[in-house]
Parts: sequence; structure tokens; C-alpha cells
Amino acid sequence: MFEKKQIIYSETQGVCRVDNIVSLSASRGEAGVPYYVLSSVFDKSKVSYIPVDNHQVKLRELFTREEARELLKNEETQKDENLKKAAEYVLQEDGNGTAGNT
Repeated sequence: MFEKKQIIYSETQGVCRVDNIVSLSASRGEAGVPYYVLSSVFDKSKVSYIPVDNHQVKLRELFTREEARELLKNEETQKDENLKKAAEYVLQEDGNGTAGNT
């Protein structure tokens, strides 16, 4: 499970921040289902609600610097804009957990 304020990778949005974890239900009286509220690091207008359990979208912790370097060498990464931007984001980090252009 990811934590609030954690920076993660979503296959649909790229680099995201977990803004919150909320409980949503279809109707009153129904048990709520926990959802991640994700906002794109690159486009603040993009927000996604992804179920914490049984989600279809692949979510993972952000890559290490070594993984990012390897990804950028991969030809398939060059074709996936989200993956490429995520790898570049990791390599731009200044050591304080923040990237230069965010």
C-alpha cells in the first residue's frame, strides 16, 4: 500500500503523487471502498481515483536512479512517453526527494 504524499509511477499517468486515500461507496449504507487519489506531477489538472485493492492500472514505487538509467537505454522506453518522462524525472532529482522541474 502506498502512503499519502508518496511519489509513484502509474502506467496511465506516469509520475504521480498520492494526494489522499479516500473511501468511496456507490450508495448510502454501502461499505466504502478505499481509493488512491493520484495527481500527475507533470499536469496538475489530471487526477485519478484508483482502487487500493484489485486495481487494473499498474502502480509501482518510483524507479531507482539505476533503473531509470537502464530504462532510458531501452528502445521500448523511448516509445512510451510516460515511462520515458518518469525515468528522466528520477534522474533530475536533486537528492532532497524533489525534481528540478516540478
